[in-house]
Amino acid sequence: MLKAKTFVKKTKRGNIIKVVREHYLRDDLSCGSLLCKKCPHLSPAKLSEKQKAVSSLFSKPHYLVIDTNVALHQIDFLEDHNITDVVVLQTVLQEVRHLNDSLYKRIRTIIENNSKRFFVLCNEHHRSTYIDREPNESCNDRNDRAIRVATAWYEEHLKHLDIDIVLLTNDKDNRDKAIKAGLKSFQVLDYVKSLKGCENLVDHLSVQEKGDNTSTVHDKKVMFDEHLSLYDIKMGIKSNRYHQGKFEASRENYLEGFVSCTAYDKQVIIRGLKNLNRAVHEDVVAIEIFPKSQWVGASGTVQLDEKIDEEEDLNAMPDGDAQNSIYVRPTGRVIGIIKRNWRNYCGVLLPTDNTEKTRHIFIPSEKRIPRIRIETRQADVLMSHRIIVSVDCWPRSSRYPLGHFIRDIGPMGDRETEEEVLLLEHDIPHLPFSKSVLDCLPKLPWSIADYEFVLREDLRNTCVCSVDPPGCTDIDDALHYKALPNGNCEVGVHIADLSHFVRPGTALDLEAQKRGTSVYLCDKRIDMVPEVLSSNLCSLRANEDRMAFSGIWEMTKEGEIVSRRFCKTVIRSVAALTYAEAQILIDDKSRTDPLSEGLRGLNELAKKLKQRRIKAGALTLASPEVRFHIDSETHDPIGIETKELKETNSMIEEFMLLANCEVARHIEKEFPQCAVLRRHPSPPLTNFDLLVNAAAVKGIQVKCSTNAELAYSLENANIPGDPFFNILLRIVSTRCMMQAVYFCSGMLPEEEYFHYGLAVPMYTHFTSPIRRYPDLLVHRLLAASVGQDKTYTELLDRNIVHEWCENMNYRHHQAQLVQRASIALHTQLYFKDKCLDEDAYILFVRRNAIVVLVRRYGLESTIFLKAVESQVDFVYEEDKCKLTVGRVTLQMFDRVIVQISVEDCNIQHKKLRMKLVNPIIPGVSVEPIYVTMGNNDEPHVPRPDSARH
Repeated sequence: MLKAKTFVKKTKRGNIIKVVREHYLRDDLSCGSLLCKKCPHLSPAKLSEKQKAVSSLFSKPHYLVIDTNVALHQIDFLEDHNITDVVVLQTVLQEVRHLNDSLYKRIRTIIENNSKRFFVLCNEHHRSTYIDREPNESCNDRNDRAIRVATAWYEEHLKHLDIDIVLLTNDKDNRDKAIKAGLKSFQVLDYVKSLKGCENLVDHLSVQEKGDNTSTVHDKKVMFDEHLSLYDIKMGIKSNRYHQGKFEASRENYLEGFVSCTAYDKQVIIRGLKNLNRAVHEDVVAIEIFPKSQWVGASGTVQLDEKIDEEEDLNAMPDGDAQNSIYVRPTGRVIGIIKRNWRNYCGVLLPTDNTEKTRHIFIPSEKRIPRIRIETRQADVLMSHRIIVSVDCWPRSSRYPLGHFIRDIGPMGDRETEEEVLLLEHDIPHLPFSKSVLDCLPKLPWSIADYEFVLREDLRNTCVCSVDPPGCTDIDDALHYKALPNGNCEVGVHIADLSHFVRPGTALDLEAQKRGTSVYLCDKRIDMVPEVLSSNLCSLRANEDRMAFSGIWEMTKEGEIVSRRFCKTVIRSVAALTYAEAQILIDDKSRTDPLSEGLRGLNELAKKLKQRRIKAGALTLASPEVRFHIDSETHDPIGIETKELKETNSMIEEFMLLANCEVARHIEKEFPQCAVLRRHPSPPLTNFDLLVNAAAVKGIQVKCSTNAELAYSLENANIPGDPFFNILLRIVSTRCMMQAVYFCSGMLPEEEYFHYGLAVPMYTHFTSPIRRYPDLLVHRLLAASVGQDKTYTELLDRNIVHEWCENMNYRHHQAQLVQRASIALHTQLYFKDKCLDEDAYILFVRRNAIVVLVRRYGLESTIFLKAVESQVDFVYEEDKCKLTVGRVTLQMFDRVIVQISVEDCNIQHKKLRMKLVNPIIPGVSVEPIYVTMGNNDEPHVPRPDSARH
């Protein structure tokens, strides 16, 4: 049956046009019940009479029909394994998709899980369930009526089967109308309470949806200002009264936050709980800027949220004289929330003596997330476990947001539990690859097909080798060097051809796109693509034929490019070397074999390429990196050391940079609207204020108006007798930088393509397709440009490519964060039975603390200096990056001695703790100790003269 809707509308030019929309209705759609014999079952039936959970409300089996509010607010309840045999109406799915895309994806995942038996009824195309919108009826009312009509149809259609149809809704008006129409309808809380053996399922219900009363947890006086409506916010932004931006909570002070908005170069600072007004980290907020007379700087005080008092003074401000700060910035307050970016949070329950009460405070692992009040009847078990909690709402009457318990991760301190927390907290996809993904893989044993040797250039007789870290199995790049008769040389960069195996639009491609990157933890790797590709068929292992995508250049001895070409090849690597092994071959002048000579040629050429880059203004920055030695049986860290970089590290880096720059120019020329590139924006000069001031105190002038000036300043910033000072300066410089990001060339003008850190006009990632999805896209573009593959619609759509880039930026950033968190976790495990003194350097000075870096282990930690016993005066000089405590002066870049141990007085808060040993500050410093690190380590004796008084 065909229904036609006709209406007229006015175009932008003022013309009136007639629009006819056709709507098809069918009478052959299935109800989805396995018991029904009347339906044709064109789609697979799912609904059964064997529910996992039995309700005391019904004497016979029942099917659930959910409304939109249940789908939006009770997703954790729906995901529970006890909830089966549910009808999801097309009306509900469409509303959820329109309102919340992430929840829509979660519901689709439930539907695709056959064991859950969730059936989608296309009620909007079913002759018996479709309804027209009545005059003066709102869309919401029409949709609610459509849900009731579909429920009534189910009841009539299946009445001969002795099955109850139950409409679940927390909308009182919808429920009353359903009951009046003779339908069975319950609110979620009543239904859950009726389920036998599922008492703990109540914990999974959203706070705001536990019945019709949204203030079931707190009924107190108003504490926060009311948020403005989206309409008022929109009007205020149009008139420049308000500004929009993403809120970032401070890592160091829970009373401060920052908002980035386009109207100001500097982040706007928000101070005090009243002004923060219930904004949560990463929310998109609307802010009002105070008059300039009220602008302040960051407090410079480290202040953690350790209070649980609901009556805390919301007008309290962070400690410190922020009004007199030399780093004054725009200041304002949050007046509304444009978009909540809440997610599920991992953490622990606040310890309490009374585990029998149901209301508890949850402490998230992420310091920038406020504590959350939840209700749970399982506190006696969960008090010693890591758990996941979801935020439901933040009423004006509550000091903390309200949420509900989702699931138990596992016991605290258990390695698997702690690693699971890291992955969940950083939103890292880490589940095993699905069957649909694995079905895309080639069958083993596998070999290169004969026709590939016709389509590709055969370089198996070329002396190609790879150089990687020890234990690397996903080898995605290799090099070759060949001297030419004309005095020039040929250099080849060969990259694993993952694009041959991962075809666009397949389940394998979509999964790689979702993951975005491989993630490297201290003791394991989470691959972007299955291991059969990453560590076998695509890995450029020695003495095995492998398909590659190669860039080949003829170059002069000075590194000038004479000619270039890109082609798909077949290579056979002669050696898979570590950096140390390659360095030995280069340094051993007695070796004259082709491999050693080739490595020397590459090394000499790399030095010249690097000199040219640095001369052009490229920056050489630094960050502390460590490597753990892991016990093969227990997987505990048994050793820790800072990574040592060799000449060969730089050699490989230079040729990867060369290949990436060359490919970037090529694909941008061929596909100017959809090339996947990588840019590094120039940081605002104000980002360098702290660096310039701190260096000036040491008598070093740092200029930073351009990247070339900064590079020159860093190169010449040396203090005699303190070689580590230059490294410290480069570490701090890294903190001043903007984040490098992927982007689509068609979305930005060419002058914004510039990569600040590398000082190149155009850059991309081509050299690691096994572990980065952007490289795979670049391979596809490059292959199409040289006639060795075809393009496809999505690859040439700049809007789609832009969306891909946004996801890749997010995944790349999260991978960086989880890798750092993994290092922190393993460092804590390493020090759990140790306590030792070590030399450290002051990275930053705060009003009540110092941030130190332990060079030996690459550890960074905050040391609080104010103690109850301390009677000395604290004088903070922000412009000199200096803190005077009594007669002791602590200044940025000073050397100190710290004591490292694991604080385990509270099982829920085990963490690495550093204390000051030297200089000696009464009431703050601790006594030095003498500790032997192990059988192979020398005892460390702290030097008392290593800090300045």
